[in-house]
Amino acid sequence: MNRKNTTTKSQTDWERLDAMTDDDIDYSDIPPITDEMWARGVLRKGLKPVPKKQQLTLRVDQDVVDFFKEQGRGYQTKINQLLRAYMEAHHRS
Repeated sequence: MNRKNTTTKSQTDWERLDAMTDDDIDYSDIPPITDEMWARGVLRKGLKPVPKKQQLTLRVDQDVVDFFKEQGRGYQTKINQLLRAYMEAHHRS
């Protein structure tokens, strides 16, 4: 996040929202949920937790670093995804 995003004051009237009751909420623009929608629903619980990341120092050729940085934001995530794909491909064999 950059400084501009974190210092912008919310324009939400929180006091008015806190004072509202459930009956005050306007649901007119929300489509009704049908029995068919409930029938197609999937209950998911116990999702696999996202593994924690570990910070490390890794020496990588400059041209490799440049290539990924040129991809823009999220280049470290892309590198992690490629390493994970390699690990999974070789771990299963």
